Amino acid sequence: MTERKKKLITIQISLLIIGSLIILFTYSDLNFSDEEKILTTETQKRIDEQLKNESQDGDIFFNIEYSGLDLAGNRFILKSKEALNKKASQEIVKMKFVEAFFYFKDGTVLKILSERGIYNNKTLDMSFDGNVKAKYEGSELFAQKAEYSNSKSFLIISNEVKVKDYRGTMFADKLFFDIKKQTLNIASTKNENVNANVNLK
Repeated sequence: MTERKKKLITIQISLLIIGSLIILFTYSDLNFSDEEKILTTETQKRIDEQLKNESQDGDIFFNIEYSGLDLAGNRFILKSKEALNKKASQEIVKMKFVEAFFYFKDGTVLKILSERGIYNNKTLDMSFDGNVKAKYEGSELFAQKAEYSNSKSFLIISNEVKVKDYRGTMFADKLFFDIKKQTLNIASTKNENVNANVNLK
């Protein structure tokens, strides 16, 4: 082997080693810097803590639907775009963007919409809160709160109650709807003139 070939081989080997080292250091350095930029130890701890807290709080569900029969034998459907139940109290379901339908034995339907709601999947009791809207037999109702008791078979609507139908518009403090007797009790503390019992049969 000539001296010239030896020098060429030495130069080639040297260049190969230098190139390999440059590639090795370049990519190993990029990996370390990427890891630091993407996920620091502090950020990882915060994420782990957040996930731990969320798992302790409970489960979040989307587009859920409950259906069943109340104690009076009326069918109901309860829908929610988002719901949360906590592990400590699995029977309580907190809901957002709620829609409920009550199908009564006489063929009438009560529809209720609200921003928030709570459903007890053991007692079947429900509460509706925030911009409550209801429709029943051509009448529209607006309020801030509604509570449905399955065990006592009544619906209470309260806070800024307004009812609109073909007979006109009425304002009240509270409406008490007895589902078994199909009666409506209207009460108002602001205007003593509005205090009536209505038979809905």
